[in-house]
Amino acid sequence: MIELPRLDLQTLHAAYRDGAFTPRILIDALRDRAMALNDYYRAFIHILDPSELEPVLHRLERGTMDDFPLYGVPFAIKDNIDLAGVPTTAACPAFAYTSDRSATVVERLLMLGAVPVAKTNLDQFATGLSGTRSPYGICRNAVSDRHPSGGSSSGSAVSVALGLASFALGTDTAGSGRIPAAYNNLVGLKASCGLISTRGVVPACRSLDCTTLLTASAGEASHLLALLAQYDPLDDYSRRNPQWNGAAGFGTVSAGFRFGVPEGAEFAGCVESPALFAQAVSRLEAMGGIAVSVDLSAFLEAARLLYEGPWVAERHLVVEALLAREPQAILPVIRDVLAKAPDYAATDVFSAFYRLRKLKRRCDAILDNLSFLLTPTMPRPVTLAELEAQPVAANSLLGTYTNFVNLLDYAAVAVPSAFMTDGLPWGVTLVGRCFTDQYLLSVADAFQRKSALRLACDRGLPGAPPSRPVTGDRIRIVVCGAHLDGLALNWQLRARGASLIEATTTAPCYRLHVLAGGEPLRPGLEKCAEGGAAIAVEVWEMPQVELGSFLAQIPEPLGLGRIELADGRRETGFICEGLALAAAKDITASGGWRGWLQAQDV
Repeated sequence: MIELPRLDLQTLHAAYRDGAFTPRILIDALRDRAMALNDYYRAFIHILDPSELEPVLHRLERGTMDDFPLYGVPFAIKDNIDLAGVPTTAACPAFAYTSDRSATVVERLLMLGAVPVAKTNLDQFATGLSGTRSPYGICRNAVSDRHPSGGSSSGSAVSVALGLASFALGTDTAGSGRIPAAYNNLVGLKASCGLISTRGVVPACRSLDCTTLLTASAGEASHLLALLAQYDPLDDYSRRNPQWNGAAGFGTVSAGFRFGVPEGAEFAGCVESPALFAQAVSRLEAMGGIAVSVDLSAFLEAARLLYEGPWVAERHLVVEALLAREPQAILPVIRDVLAKAPDYAATDVFSAFYRLRKLKRRCDAILDNLSFLLTPTMPRPVTLAELEAQPVAANSLLGTYTNFVNLLDYAAVAVPSAFMTDGLPWGVTLVGRCFTDQYLLSVADAFQRKSALRLACDRGLPGAPPSRPVTGDRIRIVVCGAHLDGLALNWQLRARGASLIEATTTAPCYRLHVLAGGEPLRPGLEKCAEGGAAIAVEVWEMPQVELGSFLAQIPEPLGLGRIELADGRRETGFICEGLALAAAKDITASGGWRGWLQAQDV
């Protein structure tokens, strides 16, 4: 058997460019290895044969690496996602069908040059978090014989962790892309609902389902998301990605971010998890974060609605006909989950919607004051023995911190954080507002670099992220005049949901002037080569969607540009046209606008 290159995108493409491998040679080798390992790991339901891959490989061979951003990158597909000409089973042979068209996300990957290796095993109908609920066999953990792989995207995670795919597609309704990531030392991106198309995905809960990415690193997940987050007119749940959440939304995380930490976090009696979570909190603080204790009760109540409320009836929709015609084709544990679905009335559904809306209002209010929420990905790892003894209770425990995310319309990234004493991976999850995916991935990338944790299959981290500071769906504004806290125009910031981040000074290379004209008096900030000083300023953060209306209220000769702060950061702030300074009064000696105003009152 030939020695395969590491499958991180950077190393793989270098191997292709050096001529060490071709996609055809690599895929043949991966197929052989997948077939050899599958008897034990049960990661795959269908490994693609050469005839099925020939059109894909032939297309690559007719082009060059420069034609395809993902040239020859092998990926795996959860078997509830359509690949044209290959059966989709959702881990239920009696349900299987063959689509003549691939899912939108698969079509996009093929167009970009990626090569599918296999369709992967899953908890039947994506109902479960364990990876043990499949007639194709229990999908084994890539690291531990005692623990499950996690699910429902079990085979997708294991295929990446075993080095059989560079990345894998999964799905996530209640944690199905995050739990297997945690169990197998991977990053699991549960992107904002509708960001990656779900057309061609067998529904679990159609209104909540997300297509997910399983990768070794946050940087690779960011790169893939930027390529895949495209509006799909054929998907009724597709949403357009805001510009701030595109490729340029991935970068360097500015210090001062606030992250929520659950009060009285639940670890279900685990001896190691509390200390590992505290370690993760400390790591984020060392990155410049500020931990904020939060009450998680509203989030956890929302989580309970998913299986204790009428959303189980939505899961019932896709299997209703099969359940009536051939109930024995569905695993008993899945039938038990769906059994109460027909008992829910329409009034139950609306009642649950109203309750969820109330809970979301409370949860949103908490997240509005945070950059993100940090939780353990699971309270503690459960074992295969526990799942066998208590299949429902043990599975439910795994979803403690994952079940609420889709219901509340949030983004989430599961990221490895440590290894337990028995060698099992342990991870945390960053949960943020909708369309903060690239910001969360930026934090996760910095977190991985800070932890220096061994990646799956000893892969390397991609190159350092761009140096541009990122703040997700918020933008930082440096103010130096009437917008300062408590002054005449500060209401323009507060009315747009802005919050004060810090009071600081500019770098010592600015001069401050009072502009000519009537009330309200306004300052003009000028950057100069010499004779400058540090000027007192404030940094505020406002929702990106409010920036346009704020800009519309800024009169000439002021505008927004980049201001250099005392610590070297460059943030967006008020700048002044040079011509307006000829008639202005220099007040640099006052040290700032507030100081000058106070001097006028004396």
